[in-house]
Amino acid sequence: MRTVFWTGFWVFLADQATKYYVVHYLGLINDADGRIRVFPPYLEFRMAWNKGVNFGLGANYDMRWVLIGVAIAISVGVLVWLYRAGGTRNMHIAAGFLIGGALGNVVDRLLYGAVADFLNMSCCGINNPFAFNIADVAIFVGAIGLAFLSDDNTPKAKKPRRNKTT
Repeated sequence: MRTVFWTGFWVFLADQATKYYVVHYLGLINDADGRIRVFPPYLEFRMAWNKGVNFGLGANYDMRWVLIGVAIAISVGVLVWLYRAGGTRNMHIAAGFLIGGALGNVVDRLLYGAVADFLNMSCCGINNPFAFNIADVAIFVGAIGLAFLSDDNTPKAKKPRRNKTT
């Protein structure tokens, strides 16, 4: 479980550090057009306060406390599941990504009332209107990792050897 803790800690720290830098140091909120072109057109910092879930769904409703509760419940559920089932090292890393990202967004909701999204990526003539953050990427990576990584810790049954008699 140490792997879950340390992975979650570093993901959480990276998420909060980047959000603090963008929100408080870069002053993206006060920028005239609300964007900083980092590597155009592929990467921009584009500030968006997300009160809903992914892609701003439910942003018109005050869902802060519901989403905080859901994130904490999922984090605790994953920890309990891994504690009981064991899991591989890769599963623990994936769980750390999911939990670190979820708690990063929980802190945003508690501090700001919304999640600070600022990464925007576009490519190949497609203009992506949505922004995301490191926590969103970590949650996605963690969920995919938990869904597709093997949970089988037991060694596979070995076929009995046949003794050759001469």
